[in-house]
Amino acid sequence: MKKLITLFILFVFAIGSSAQIMEPIHFSSQLKMTGNGEAEIIFSAKIDAGWHLYSTELGNDGPISATFNVNKMVGAQTVGKLQPRGKEVSEYDNMFGMKLRFFEGKGAFVQKIKFTADTYDIDCYLEYGACNDEMCLPPSQAPLVKKGTVPADSKAAESGKEKIVETAANVVGAAPSTADTTASATAADTDTTATADIVTNDDGGVGSKLWQPVVTELKTYEKNAMDNSLLYIFLAGFVGGFVALLTPCVWPIIPMTVSFFLKRNKERSKAISEAMTYGVSIVVIYVLLGLVVTMLFGASALNALSTNAVFNIFFCILLLVFAASFFGAFEITLPSSWSNKIDQKSENTSGMLSIFLMAFTLTLVSFSCTGPIIGFLLVAVSTQGNIIAPTVGMLGFAIALAIPFTLFAMFPSLLKAAPKSGGWMNVVKVVLGFIEIAFALKFLSVADLAYGWHILDREVFVSLWIVIFGLLGIYLLGWLKFPHDDEGHRTNVPQFFLAMISLAFAIYMVPGLWGAPLKAISAFAPPMNTQDFNLYKSGVEAEYTDYDEGMAAAARLGKPVMVDFTGFGCVNCRKMEAAVWTDAKVADMLNKDYVLISLYVDDKTPLKEPIKVVENGQQRTLRTVGDKWSYLERTKVGANTQPVYVLLDNEGKPLNGLRSYDENIQEYVDFLQGGLKNYRK
Repeated sequence: MKKLITLFILFVFAIGSSAQIMEPIHFSSQLKMTGNGEAEIIFSAKIDAGWHLYSTELGNDGPISATFNVNKMVGAQTVGKLQPRGKEVSEYDNMFGMKLRFFEGKGAFVQKIKFTADTYDIDCYLEYGACNDEMCLPPSQAPLVKKGTVPADSKAAESGKEKIVETAANVVGAAPSTADTTASATAADTDTTATADIVTNDDGGVGSKLWQPVVTELKTYEKNAMDNSLLYIFLAGFVGGFVALLTPCVWPIIPMTVSFFLKRNKERSKAISEAMTYGVSIVVIYVLLGLVVTMLFGASALNALSTNAVFNIFFCILLLVFAASFFGAFEITLPSSWSNKIDQKSENTSGMLSIFLMAFTLTLVSFSCTGPIIGFLLVAVSTQGNIIAPTVGMLGFAIALAIPFTLFAMFPSLLKAAPKSGGWMNVVKVVLGFIEIAFALKFLSVADLAYGWHILDREVFVSLWIVIFGLLGIYLLGWLKFPHDDEGHRTNVPQFFLAMISLAFAIYMVPGLWGAPLKAISAFAPPMNTQDFNLYKSGVEAEYTDYDEGMAAAARLGKPVMVDFTGFGCVNCRKMEAAVWTDAKVADMLNKDYVLISLYVDDKTPLKEPIKVVENGQQRTLRTVGDKWSYLERTKVGANTQPVYVLLDNEGKPLNGLRSYDENIQEYVDFLQGGLKNYRK
């Protein structure tokens, strides 16, 4: 048993680890001879699921377009423009207000060249942009460095057997080959463009102490954040298990099962031991269910669930079906033959196996009540993007479900004080039905934002939630009845107070129709920028767009810094600014307590002097302001997506973990307050 527990812990830690650097686009580059003294430079891309690789010539107001750039081209010249090749998708994007063209899955870009001499020396790169539904990459590069002699014999090309001179497996983020490195170094040495060396003093600039990496320190904060996240998921599962206990499929089984153990064994100690084994079996069954979900989907799929429109629509429909089941429209049950066979096997076996099979029978028999709760829990935690969340959630659920069986077996007299089965259990199911409808709208909202349907803008969402919780309050007062409710049922005192809370919550949301932030539901409602009629106005604007200038100002003022790694073409950066930075408390802290520095990683403004840096053992040149801030983000905080927010003290040390796209206002407030608290220490 100890070995199993140890293996389980190692498994949890293994699958729970994740990196901040994203590499969703994998490029290979090649020079292909086509005959007649011409060739093609081909950049071929493999694109991870959920990501878009943008095409060429999208305009200045759109995302980053793919462009061909030359560091050095001797013995050849370009012919025509860079051409996209492959299945190009064209869709209207509501955020940019324009039609965009992009690749999914795979794509390629081709630049034709013509040789002007017998030998060639080419150092070039493709610059491209990519986004998914949550974040955008900074402008990234796929290089190609080649030198050689133009083949004299081009007949093979003319007969259709095109000759590839050399292939460079330049995967984005991977180290180039030795030949490419040598060529790159040679090109850099002979380049006539003036370049500055890496700054190594403490007066500011690349290489100063303010630029020193803090990835290790950030991981300390992020581990704590992950632990808290998993704790909340465990508690959510525990609450779900406790609620499942109060349903008519589970509660009546408790006294029957406990009585069975007490009658089966005249020795009370053995009865308690078997009841505890029964409880442990329940935990094992549900934890295995969580592990199955994790293994079926895998880490990448679970991360994709949070923004994938198809999955979110499926989850919405699934929760609506669960809600209809709780309202009494039908019952979701497993085939009775399953439970009968398992029950028979438990009777024909003995020892630990028989007890485990009894626990499995309970799982099957109670599925009509526990199934929707388990389904809701797995849906909710799976879309958090945390690979171990389903297992942790099921652990909490199972422990809550197993406790009463063990507790009542240890203290049988408590059964007399336990509430009897009755109509109140159906009330629990109906309340859960209303809650599942409310959460179904959240998943529909994600799909609505992804496709830009605008059928569930913020005021529509808030209106529906007002109706849902208003009807819940009316139901709890006994003015609304469902098929399984008792005819003569009266509202009891607990229901009355729950009705008051539900109706008060519905009234609380009414100002949201006119743009009130509604912090209590900010994590669920669509972003503020989908609100058509908004009387609530508040804004935050960064005073500094240069890292070193902003850090110097913060030191003079004695304030902490929030560095905002953003982009002009970053959709989710604008969503955060519209939905989170407009909150009064967030705006007040950013404007008064912090020095805000916004660094645009796609800023094309040329640097006064290009800067040579060494990254991952390879030399590269930073030519634009955006290159500089993108390099800072990668090397200092170990990330390359936007938006990314990091809180720093006046020496460039982190005050909290990284934060990225997440419209939960209260968590953002906690993030800022935590940084202030650590700064004042």
